[in-house]
Amino acid sequence: MGENGRPCDQVRVRVPATSANLGPGFDAFGLALSLYDELVVTPGGSGVTVQVTGCGADDVPLDESHLVVRSIRAGLEALGVPVPGFTLRCENRIPHGRGLGSSSAAIVGGLAAAFGLAGEPVDRERLLRLANEIEGHPDNVAAAVYGGFTVAWLDGEDGRAVRLDPADSLGAVVYVPANRVLTKEARGLLPGVVPHGDAAANAGKAALLVVALTQRPELLLTATEDRLHQEFREPAMPESLALVHKLRGSGLAATVSGAGPTVIVLGGTACPPPPDGWERHDLRIDPVGVQVWSMEAG
Repeated sequence: MGENGRPCDQVRVRVPATSANLGPGFDAFGLALSLYDELVVTPGGSGVTVQVTGCGADDVPLDESHLVVRSIRAGLEALGVPVPGFTLRCENRIPHGRGLGSSSAAIVGGLAAAFGLAGEPVDRERLLRLANEIEGHPDNVAAAVYGGFTVAWLDGEDGRAVRLDPADSLGAVVYVPANRVLTKEARGLLPGVVPHGDAAANAGKAALLVVALTQRPELLLTATEDRLHQEFREPAMPESLALVHKLRGSGLAATVSGAGPTVIVLGGTACPPPPDGWERHDLRIDPVGVQVWSMEAG
């Protein structure tokens, strides 16, 4: 249904890729990037029809188990709006399993589509809570919801976040390899306990990174130093860590993006070409997060 209960012909959603952690901001920091998945949802009938083009088109299910479909259903249930059937078209540009928030984009995009189908403006705070319930942690979904630079945390079981404006000059370059790394695999390499000195160092660098991203980009190289997660993940992505070390040795603020294996360079200027078999994307910081457009029957 559209606004005031009128039938909704179609809902279109655009949701950005995201990079989490950004070095020392483990499970807290997120950045929205100008690489987008687009969804079109047309209500009608009693089941679902799913059409996917682009990244992952040959790998994702085309039924009720599709993550976007499940997220639409969860959103409609939370909003108390029955929509028995619909057609979903996905144009995916965010690589799957590369550390650029493809699952978060699917969740946030599906939930945002539910708001559109319900004829309600997107309540971003509620959207974040619903997305966190599905994803299990709020760092990527927060950036997809709000855009810009986000700091996320758990308040009990609720996902919460604040959005900050990145510095005007800030951009990002991402290097995307052909291989995937499962988040579960990468997280499984992390130790249960870290030395107090490493934790203290990361806390200081995370605080500095907030300043670097919003006001002082010249501090990005120092501010992106990490001792909590990246090096432990090297067995799952040795080529990514080698690239991080090479770029940082050249003075570039390179980190693993999310759980990897993509490498992101913050404030990326004068970055070298990608290694053989990798792709390079020069991106802006997305300022608005997920967007929804609804069309109503005349």
